[in-house]
Amino acid sequence: MSPIPLSYTDIAADITAKITAGEYESGAKLPSYSQLADLYSVSFSTAARAVALLRDRGIVIGAPGRGIFVAERAGGQ
Repeated sequence: MSPIPLSYTDIAADITAKITAGEYESGAKLPSYSQLADLYSVSFSTAARAVALLRDRGIVIGAPGRGIFVAERAGGQ
């Protein structure tokens, strides 16, 4: 029996935890949607929804044609 795939909210929470832990620092480029989909064994659209949630929360910012980056933290941390 295969495991239940993660939801986009689970993936967003995991990425947030990695940012908090310093695995992804402010200004760091996140993996692409395709790479995230492979990493979490989910569809491209699920990975994209997770990143969209992070963007809505101000955790990451998108740079068209360049990628998704961890937003600068308040206070310049």
